[in-house]
Amino acid sequence: MTLKNFIRAGLAGLAALAIAAFVAEPALAQAPAAPAPIVPNKGDTTWMMVATILVLLMTIPGLALFYAGLVRAKNTLSVLAHVFYTVCIVMIIWVVYGYSVTFTGGTYFGGLEKIFLKGVTTESLGATFSVGVNIPELVFVVFQMTFACITPALIVGAFAERMKFSAVALFVPLWVTFVYFPMAHMVWYWAGPDAVDAAAKAVAAATDAAAKTAAQAKLDEALADAGKIFSWGAIDFAGGTVVHINAGLAGLIGAIMVGKRIGHGKELMPPHSLVMTFIGACLLWVGWFGFNAGSNLEASGGAVLAMVNTFVATAAAALSWMFAEWMVKGKPSLLGMVSGCIAGLVAVTPAAGFAGPMGAIVLGLIAGVVCLFFCSTIKNMFGYDDSLDVFGIHCVGGVVGAILTGILVAPSLGGTGIMDYATGKVADYSLVTQVIAQFKGVLMTFVWCGVGSFVIYKLVDIVVGLRAPVEKEREGLDLTDHGERAYNM
Repeated sequence: MTLKNFIRAGLAGLAALAIAAFVAEPALAQAPAAPAPIVPNKGDTTWMMVATILVLLMTIPGLALFYAGLVRAKNTLSVLAHVFYTVCIVMIIWVVYGYSVTFTGGTYFGGLEKIFLKGVTTESLGATFSVGVNIPELVFVVFQMTFACITPALIVGAFAERMKFSAVALFVPLWVTFVYFPMAHMVWYWAGPDAVDAAAKAVAAATDAAAKTAAQAKLDEALADAGKIFSWGAIDFAGGTVVHINAGLAGLIGAIMVGKRIGHGKELMPPHSLVMTFIGACLLWVGWFGFNAGSNLEASGGAVLAMVNTFVATAAAALSWMFAEWMVKGKPSLLGMVSGCIAGLVAVTPAAGFAGPMGAIVLGLIAGVVCLFFCSTIKNMFGYDDSLDVFGIHCVGGVVGAILTGILVAPSLGGTGIMDYATGKVADYSLVTQVIAQFKGVLMTFVWCGVGSFVIYKLVDIVVGLRAPVEKEREGLDLTDHGERAYNM
């Protein structure tokens, strides 16, 4: 073969290859590409880890110091021990079965599909509030774990200085199991945005009546896969019902059933360290950003809105409590300011991601005055001994926040509205419908928590007894329960 013929043959071969590639290209282009695996955004994941740590900061040391400063010196360690024990025992219970019965399918409570965190791995994903956006399921597990920890820890302030440690040790596991987990499930469990969105798209894509009927049934099933209170349409961004009404009511029931402290109403029982209480309150406020902004589950604009509302509602409540107290009692107390601060944090919790900033300020102003009224006038009128005003601040503030959330979510008032994942847009808002749903959620919380807490207190009283003996209460629970003193001077 001559050089000329060799070149001609080579060019012919290249041309044939080019034609073959050109012909094959459309077929290759039509081959379906494998779906890319969902990879959680590292920013969202990092934010949720930080938020989880902030919520732990709320409880230990925040809540622990806040409560410890409010009691008498002889009971300082007792309160610290109650809070610290609660955090530790609930963490263990949560990963053993608490997460499973809270966040698996059911109307009033979930099942045991994820007992011992079965199936929860570093690869498993948890839904957020955006279609197609996920976070590692493990970070959702621990974030919700910190909520389960702080709720029963709030309760111990109501019966501080007279309930013995053994009673607290038995009460807390029973209460989180039969009251907190079902309440959290009823308010927060649902199928998630991805399931609803996929089912809605299947309905839209159905081409005949039979297919549309089948797809609609799947959509109805996805919408029905929710806790009872969620299915009513009640909204609770970060725990007004689940955490605060729940804990505050249980605290009031406990305070009444345990009875008043010896000398209550006859002896002065001032806080032994308002400095400690102030430090605890400030830590609570800082940690609450994890509580509220973290409940958005994403590092997005919704989290920023919750953060802003946690600033302004809290400031407004602290000021309204302070000025109201100043007018009534003649002096603005530091205790009043920090109490108003906590009342504002409580009230804005259910509204944090739904209300606009101006609505959050109004909410804070109302909550500060209403909670002051319950912590003074109502408490004195009925004579119950809620040692650290758990009911007056948490339950009452939670009720105010839960009901007003139904109003402040209105887009016309600067609220976000409520997303309808079946249509992919914000739903039409009805004030009457939403407020009724909020009332139903509050009422359900009162019934479930009230009955459940009463039964559990009775059971604990039968098994170990609720109250420390008179002589031990007079000596102080630090020494009689724990064998140590907070201060040795």
